[in-house]
Amino acid sequence: MNKNDNKYANRIVNAFLKNKTISPLPTKYTKKISDAQKFRKLCESKIKKPIAGFKAAGTGIPVLKKLKEKEPFYATVYNHNVLKNKKSVKINKFTLGIELEVGYLIKKNFFNFNRKVSKQNIIKFITYIFPCIEVVGYRQKKKGIKSLGDLCSDFGANIKFIIGTKKKFKNQNIKNLMTNISNKKIKQNVNGNTNTVYINPLNSLRFVLNKIQKDKIKLNKDFYVFTGSTVGVVPILDKGLYKGVIDKLGSVIAKIN
Repeated sequence: MNKNDNKYANRIVNAFLKNKTISPLPTKYTKKISDAQKFRKLCESKIKKPIAGFKAAGTGIPVLKKLKEKEPFYATVYNHNVLKNKKSVKINKFTLGIELEVGYLIKKNFFNFNRKVSKQNIIKFITYIFPCIEVVGYRQKKKGIKSLGDLCSDFGANIKFIIGTKKKFKNQNIKNLMTNISNKKIKQNVNGNTNTVYINPLNSLRFVLNKIQKDKIKLNKDFYVFTGSTVGVVPILDKGLYKGVIDKLGSVIAKIN
């Protein structure tokens, strides 16, 4: 990384920490996912705030095909961006929308595990499962998505996560659950399914865990993994209460201001 890389990284890190927006990053950092990944990691290395966990992004297979990418990416999620159920989130005109996801709480002993994460051994690391809402958007003055790198270079475009009631994980089958997010005030209503999330949320979780293992990331506490949207990116058409419901898992509410 050169001086310019550090200059732009410092600029967007400052925007991230102070909840501000900046001019768009040069396409050098956004066009190719490999460059965006390097830039994201540089930015994250400059943040000393406590880490809450990680998110998967770009988990919709049709979206990956459209953007000509082979796989999603992950990004770090920090404590100050994780809120309890029914909390408020302030948005701006560069907010992309709202997503409804399946989240997991993972045991910290995962970081002592030295084998590849599989469908069979992943179960022992999960303590809780829950519905969550992610508000997505840029710290840059730009709109739309031209590449996966647009999202990746901007901290995965995660603004806030609102967590619903956690349930003890009992190896629930979540491969084909109906989901819905709505704002009753304006009669906005969008249906989805957990099978749109990189085959299914458990597979997305496995993807993230293998990636953070490969990157030799270690935490000394249990952590969250947010697995990607079951409803796509739903535009926020008005302020007010957005309620997300995942069949058999429960509901979560975000108040958009």
